Amino acid sequence: MKNKVILLSSDQLGKGEKELGEGILETFFTILKQKEDLPVAVFCMNRGVFTLTEESLVSLQLKELEDKGVDILACKTCVDYYELGEKITVGKISGMAQFIELAAKYEVMTLS
Repeated sequence: MKNKVILLSSDQLGKGEKELGEGILETFFTILKQKEDLPVAVFCMNRGVFTLTEESLVSLQLKELEDKGVDILACKTCVDYYELGEKITVGKISGMAQFIELAAKYEVMTLS
């Protein structure tokens, strides 16, 4: 995962049952945070910004990644659209310009 940026565009991984997809996404980040080679950043857009709220168990895993030096970024347009500004508990509000800069420097892995 070193030298990669994760683009998280959903609050679940895969299509199908919501609870299953949320559980799979949490498992992904639980295992990822245990690795030595961590991504440079996780950029959350669209429904991915919901993972940055305390309602999502994924937020706990993302907080631990942030504590290990991974930039956790939330698309400002998406946060504003879903009116989550007061509910974000992990990461920083960012913009598409910063994602474009990251994508120019690092390989992007998309989770949806």
